[in-house]
Amino acid sequence: MLVLWLLGVIGAVQAQPSLSEPQVKALFLFNFAKYVDWPADSFASPESPLVIGLMGHSYCTDPLRKCVAGKKVSGRSIVVREFETLEEAAVCHIIFVGDSEKPHQRELLNHLQERAILTVGDADAFVERGGMIGFVKRDGKVRLEINLNTARHAKLEISSKLLSVADQVIGKQ
Repeated sequence: MLVLWLLGVIGAVQAQPSLSEPQVKALFLFNFAKYVDWPADSFASPESPLVIGLMGHSYCTDPLRKCVAGKKVSGRSIVVREFETLEEAAVCHIIFVGDSEKPHQRELLNHLQERAILTVGDADAFVERGGMIGFVKRDGKVRLEINLNTARHAKLEISSKLLSVADQVIGKQ
């Protein structure tokens, strides 16, 4: 039932021409929080919020803030923050690395690879470079690629429901 719901949400998001690409990506970022499990020590306390970070200047900031306003995931409030440095970004649970950060992408992914932070990006070959979830456009729709090996290395568990809607999964057994 959950798989059908997730597929329906993703299909509806992709089918609605009234949603912009940043809005679609914001909805995905919010929904990723529902289908990823972080180690318990990723949060300071049971009341700590889930932090979604945006590295550098991002066109997704406003749509994401609107999308998560007043919402909770697993009882946690959601906070959206913009980061300028790698050190600042280390406090989030999900980080979106926009295409504008492509020149620094390798450094960022290397810096975060040992941390339980879901790395999401939209640059070409993001998952092949060590990112966990990549947004790609195919047939005019935003699609997903997932690097399960990188997620496992960071001790993140990605639900099979999310894996089932990805176009490509690296490391699927």
